[in-house]
Amino acid sequence: MTAAPVTFRPAAPKNRTEGFLPPEGVPISFAIASLGARLGAQCMDVLITWLAVLLFALLLIWLDILPFTSLGALLLILIFLIRTPYYIAAELVWNGRTLGKRIARIRVISANGRRLTPHQVTARNLMKEVEFFTPATLLLGAGDLGLVSGLITFVWVVTVLIVPCANRRRQRLGDMIAGTLVVENPKPALLADLALAAPAGPARFDFLPAHLEFYGRYELHALEAILRDPPKGAAAQVEIARVADAILRKTGYPGAVAAAEKPEFLTAFYRAQRAHLESRQLFGDRRDDKFHKTQAPSRKP
Repeated sequence: MTAAPVTFRPAAPKNRTEGFLPPEGVPISFAIASLGARLGAQCMDVLITWLAVLLFALLLIWLDILPFTSLGALLLILIFLIRTPYYIAAELVWNGRTLGKRIARIRVISANGRRLTPHQVTARNLMKEVEFFTPATLLLGAGDLGLVSGLITFVWVVTVLIVPCANRRRQRLGDMIAGTLVVENPKPALLADLALAAPAGPARFDFLPAHLEFYGRYELHALEAILRDPPKGAAAQVEIARVADAILRKTGYPGAVAAAEKPEFLTAFYRAQRAHLESRQLFGDRRDDKFHKTQAPSRKP
C-alpha cells in the first residue's frame, strides 16, 4: 500500500486569533503573537543592531579616520543608518521576519490577508523610530530636556507601550498605519498515517472486493476526518454507530458488529477501502464518490 499524502497541521492557536478568507475560499486563521514574544524579538533585534554599530565604530577607531570627540555624534547617526534599513531589509527578504522574529517564531502579515507589500514594511518600521526609538534616545539624555519636554516625551513613550495592550489585535501605532499584524509563525506538524498504524491485536474484520466497490475517495476523506478527530460524548458515540451501520448496510458486510467494536470496524474499513482505491487507481480506475459511474475506456480503431 502506498503511503498517504503528506498532511501538515499548524500549531494550535492561543487565546487570540485572526481569520482570513482568501480568494480560494479556504478560511485561514493565525494566532496573534503574544506581547512577550514581540518584546523578546525586539530585544534580540536591538542587540543585533547595536553589535553592528559597535563593530563599525571599532573599525573607525582602528582606522583613526575621525577624532574621538566626534565619535558620539557618529554613533547616533550610525544607529539610525543601520537600524532602520536592517528592519526594512530583513522583513522584505524574509517575508515579514527579522532575525529576532525568526528566533521568536513570529512574523508580520498584511491585516487584509493579502501579500505584504514593501510600502507596509517601510511604513511600520519608520513609525517605530517615531514611536519608540527616538523618544527613548531623548529620555536617555533627559538632562538636556526641560521638565515639560521630558514629561511630554515620557507620556508619549508610555502611551505607545499601552496601545498594543489595549487592542484585541495587539497592534502598535505603526501596525495600524501600515495595516499589518504580528502573528505566530505556524509550525508544521506531520500527521500520523492512519493506514500505516498497526492494529492493537489480530485483524478482527476482513473485507472482500465486493464490500469495497461502493465508496470513493470523497467518502474515504470524510471517514478519515472522523477517525482523526473522533467525536466525544454519548451523542457522538451514537453518530459513530450511525456511520458504521450505514457502511454495514451499504456494503452488505456479513456478521454482526457489536457497539463497542464499531470504532475498530471503521478503522479497519478505512484501511481496506484506501488500499482498494489505491490498487484500482494503478489501472486508471479512479472512483470519485459513491455516485461515480464506471465507464469502459474507449478504444480507437
